[in-house]
Amino acid sequence: MKSPPPPHPGLPPTRAHETPELWPLEWPQGNPISGSWATCASFSTVYFLFIIVVASTVFHCHWRLAVVPGPWAHSGRGVLLPRSLPRGGMFTINAQGRLGNQMGEYATLYALAKMNGRPAFIPAEMHSALAPIFRISLPVLHHTAAGRIPWRNYPLNDWMEDRYRHIPGEYVRLTGYPCSWTFYHHVRDEIRREFTLHDHVREEAQAFLRRSGVVADRGYLERALGWFRARHRAPVFVVASNGMAWCRENIDASRGDVVFAGDGVETSPAKDFALLAQCNHTVMTIGTFGIWAAYLAGGDIIHLANFTLPHSPFRWIFKPQAAFLPEWMGIAADLGQNPKQVPGSELSAQSPTRGSNPQTVRP
Repeated sequence: MKSPPPPHPGLPPTRAHETPELWPLEWPQGNPISGSWATCASFSTVYFLFIIVVASTVFHCHWRLAVVPGPWAHSGRGVLLPRSLPRGGMFTINAQGRLGNQMGEYATLYALAKMNGRPAFIPAEMHSALAPIFRISLPVLHHTAAGRIPWRNYPLNDWMEDRYRHIPGEYVRLTGYPCSWTFYHHVRDEIRREFTLHDHVREEAQAFLRRSGVVADRGYLERALGWFRARHRAPVFVVASNGMAWCRENIDASRGDVVFAGDGVETSPAKDFALLAQCNHTVMTIGTFGIWAAYLAGGDIIHLANFTLPHSPFRWIFKPQAAFLPEWMGIAADLGQNPKQVPGSELSAQSPTRGSNPQTVRP
């Protein structure tokens, strides 16, 4: 039988029937091992450190999840820190206005970034506005990272210019309210793919269309609807607007082919837009909401030919040829009536601000 090994120098001797302590609770004074010692942290210290670790983990996860797209969104990624930004620069754009404006800004960013050979990132606010409705794919730039980047603001007019093909700067933020087809029509198929409706949005709209038909606006609208009635057999017009009371008062629905479908809620436009975009043809009044619905729907499209009053300052920043495609047909409205009687009269004598967008669908 082998005898137990001798104790480590400096440890108290053990009796033959005892097992040596491998980790004594207390080292003999004056005999440290290699100059080190052991201490036992108090419960309060361990608890304090535990709270710090938990709080740090929760904060970090919350920060990262802030840029994760919702379950409806197309796969995307968020940029969190400046060190993870792409080398060679990047493009982003301001997120301003409502749905139609932000669709125009997204499409312009997509097209100009591709044209200039730069990656494009959208603000988190734009992702929140568009991702619940469309299968957009551009990655998201978190506002924390965006605030640390030395951006060069680059203002855009609402029409394409040759100088936009070679935009200088490394980190460029496009500004303004661009929505013109002249920016992105050369990549129309890609833009239409970016603005593909999510299944649940499309199915809800299609369920309504199967029950009723589709959308609507007057004077100008009477001529526009008459044009479709003369060329299409048994069309149905569906009206969506942020001024539904005005629409019901001014649109003649006595023929039974007009359906007032819009709920007029500007803060939740997905249902109205889905209805409009899935129609066969469009009659629009004013605003980017109707322009985008018509652009995605295709077919025959009628717009206001005289978009502004003759002396409106808006004429300086708005070019009809940049807003409306050449194949779209314009019908003039009567601008001679009292502007106070018509909502949104500075831009159109016949419609509310976002516009009553009547569209037709064949049964």
